[in-house]
Amino acid sequence: MNTEKTELLQDLDFNLKNKNLLLTWEHSLQNLKAIVTCAELLKELHYQKKHFKIFHSGLAVSIFRDKSTRTRFSFASAANALGLAVQELDEKTSQISHGESVRETANMISFLTEVVGIRDDMFIGVGDRYQRQFAEAVKFGFKNGILAQLPMIINLQSDIDHPTQSLADLTQLKQHFGGFDQIRDRKIVMSWAYSPSYGKPLSVAQGMIGLLTRFGADVTLAHPEGYDLLPEVVSQAEKQTAESGGKFTITNNMKEAFQAADVVCPKSWAPINVMQRRSEYLQNGDIAALERLEQECLAENEKHIAWECNREMMSKTNNALYMHPLPADITGFNCEHGEVSKDVFDNSIHHTYTQAGFKPFVIAAMILLAKAENPVHTLKTFAEPRLRN
Repeated sequence: MNTEKTELLQDLDFNLKNKNLLLTWEHSLQNLKAIVTCAELLKELHYQKKHFKIFHSGLAVSIFRDKSTRTRFSFASAANALGLAVQELDEKTSQISHGESVRETANMISFLTEVVGIRDDMFIGVGDRYQRQFAEAVKFGFKNGILAQLPMIINLQSDIDHPTQSLADLTQLKQHFGGFDQIRDRKIVMSWAYSPSYGKPLSVAQGMIGLLTRFGADVTLAHPEGYDLLPEVVSQAEKQTAESGGKFTITNNMKEAFQAADVVCPKSWAPINVMQRRSEYLQNGDIAALERLEQECLAENEKHIAWECNREMMSKTNNALYMHPLPADITGFNCEHGEVSKDVFDNSIHHTYTQAGFKPFVIAAMILLAKAENPVHTLKTFAEPRLRN
């Protein structure tokens, strides 16, 4: 195992013991660097065919209130690699459908559970709140002796942040540029891009600006007028930029944003007002209003069909690294017009798939650093069998 990375982890002043991970900006830079460094070490162990189990038994429970491929399988594979059995909670077949409370559900599924991963990204003002209610519920169970262990809660995407994605992105950037310090002053563009669908969460973009502004990067947020992100996340990014000495710019011009960029991430999201109205109509079961909203939003998106990452756009960059959380809307491949042209996407497949491939190790690192008594010693035992008990 890379001794330099192990020593870097040992030198970091991190504290993730029994900590939840809901928003990256609730954690110190040392904690975030520890997660990335640990993820790199775990990936190295995996490629060396060495195990990194820290549990003899127990459950990892996932709750997906929205569709998922990468995050669902990343969570399952990470938990399994650490020695946990994985169980996905289907709310439709549980007693939740009969009105079971969050407190009761949280405790009933947690008797032998070490970690709960939750995706709840569909409704503004709902997802993050639900994850915090769940965290308080298991804390209640642990403090009152109902649970023998305190399950950690991982945000697998909320209405505010997508930390497993943004930390996988950070790992990709660190490896691409050669270190955390090499990210400083790099122009990183988080741009809206055209999609033939509507209702995509804001949290990927919010996760990017909420994380990378802490590393002194020159972060540019680009979107058409009216496609703003949550104001409190933008304010957080501005505050962090002042603290890190980086830059944070917002523009309504994609071509301007791509100029001399080192990294671009063109990804569609829905305007805040659309997501708010969508939440209201869904909660009221107003199907007719939902259909009208979808047509209205798609018509608005059509006005910005030129917001596509194509060869012309990429020619304006500094030979930029193309990033995307996947799946991308690819022009001429899975849609007529989309976020990215087929040639640009095909030329970047190695990068985007590698980017996605960091996620299971990032999730495993979050769990290991929260649950292992001595994470650095534990990692050394995996690399050196003679140290194992």
